[in-house]
Amino acid sequence: MITQESNNQLEKDEFDTPWKEILRLYFKDFLNFFLPQAHSGIDWERGYEFLDKELARITREAETGDRRMDELVKVWQRDGVERWVLIHIEVQGNRKPDFTSRMYTYQYRSHDLYQVPVVSLAILADEDRGWRPSEYDHELWGTQIYFKFTSVKLLDYSESDLEKSKNPFAIVTLAHLYAKKTKGQTENRYQIKMRMIRNLYQSGFNRQQIIDLFRFIDWVFHLPEEDDRRLWKEISDFEEIQKMPYISSVERFGIEKGIEKGIEKGIEKGIEKGIEKGIQKGKAEMLTHLLQHRFGTVPDWACERVAKADPPSLEKWSFRILDAKSLDGVFSDNA
Repeated sequence: MITQESNNQLEKDEFDTPWKEILRLYFKDFLNFFLPQAHSGIDWERGYEFLDKELARITREAETGDRRMDELVKVWQRDGVERWVLIHIEVQGNRKPDFTSRMYTYQYRSHDLYQVPVVSLAILADEDRGWRPSEYDHELWGTQIYFKFTSVKLLDYSESDLEKSKNPFAIVTLAHLYAKKTKGQTENRYQIKMRMIRNLYQSGFNRQQIIDLFRFIDWVFHLPEEDDRRLWKEISDFEEIQKMPYISSVERFGIEKGIEKGIEKGIEKGIEKGIEKGIQKGKAEMLTHLLQHRFGTVPDWACERVAKADPPSLEKWSFRILDAKSLDGVFSDNA
């Protein structure tokens, strides 16, 4: 039976955006987890580049629909040969009859436009165990096209194995599966979400990794407002005991703490200051992290500018990261 709560949960759960964010932050770990053969063949010292404009051209000319979770990435092989890797992430929970045709369209359009080999990878995050597309085949009057791509089904992963893995995408996969599994089950979802957050501290990840993974978990495990506030209180108490104020420093908790402190003191100005400070700190930390992943070491002048910026400026610069060719391009007033 689908309750009203279940319907609300289905409407509010979000998977596309958190997947895209975590994939871009930890692309190397992503390939190591889902396509180790490619990971071992890449010269990571030469870096990699997300080809947003090139992907936009491919998808625009292919006219194959929504492409929010596709990624086109340029990498270098260990033998010094340049290669492009096409990553297609399917996070919708329903069978798509034209999926293999779309994967083939990506492949041939990429090659046609840029004349480079393309590796195709599909992450199937749906809930249909019987749906396992991995090839496209078309034949007519002696002419045949056969295209095979790597297809990974998240449902095939064992929850116990995922909990033992040290790869960040084991946590991502586990969170995705649990979030799907607990739709409409508020208390069960609350307990699993809190357990996953606690486990982050024993995972061996560094502070920034814990914050990034928490953001993914928090994003996909949507809870009603009352339970969400209860969770934040439990996180705060847990961090005080562990003396590890990691998650409590991110943007949302900064807002909550600012409001709570202002109410307790009865000072309206305290609320506004807490909100502003929480938003600014969270956005500044995330922007700095994104800059590091896109451009490498961030110079002092850029760190200082980010630290002093207001939330609207931080948001504007975050959007520019996707298209900017250089660090200066992110901050340029003429962009």
